[in-house]
Amino acid sequence: MALWGNKDLVYNDGSVSVNLETKQVVGTTGVTTFTNSVNIGDVITVGAGATYGYAVVSGVTSTTLSIDSTSGFVSGVTTVPSGTTYAISDEPLYTVKDVNYLAPEVQTGLSTNPVTRSVFGVDTAESQTARTANSQYRPAHAGWVGITTYIDCHGNLRVKSETLVAMGKDSAGNGGIQNDADGSILADDTQYPDS
Repeated sequence: MALWGNKDLVYNDGSVSVNLETKQVVGTTGVTTFTNSVNIGDVITVGAGATYGYAVVSGVTSTTLSIDSTSGFVSGVTTVPSGTTYAISDEPLYTVKDVNYLAPEVQTGLSTNPVTRSVFGVDTAESQTARTANSQYRPAHAGWVGITTYIDCHGNLRVKSETLVAMGKDSAGNGGIQNDADGSILADDTQYPDS
């Protein structure tokens, strides 16, 4: 099991339900098979905008995933209803356990400041587009990027980016973040459009 991979989006077909007591994620609609794409160590984000939270995949069968922990999920939730959207990525495993990158609803209980933190897979084209547009979200480098946003005391949006794992393509076009999460619940295109 690697500490991270290069796929922003590994799999997100269909929908799931999650029982946090048994730590089981079950494909409920449209999941052909998890075993063709998902690997132990991938990260599952559950609910649009991580409404329910995150976890690391610890087991894979054709229609069921096991997760290693429920610490990245919203406190008090024991079951995620059938039909919930999800996305699986190769993002760095340590971000799931890092309190700086907990699901937004989990973070709310930790601070009175309206701070949002997320991890995005930013490919070379997205990074260049953000720099060219002089976007507040421009990262120092393509790869796995941690983004922190908040409103300052004057009502201005502030954005801080941290390159967690630098991964750009080489001169032959190899490497870097692959399988951009266009149209998935990871929704990185809001901050990092392709062009």
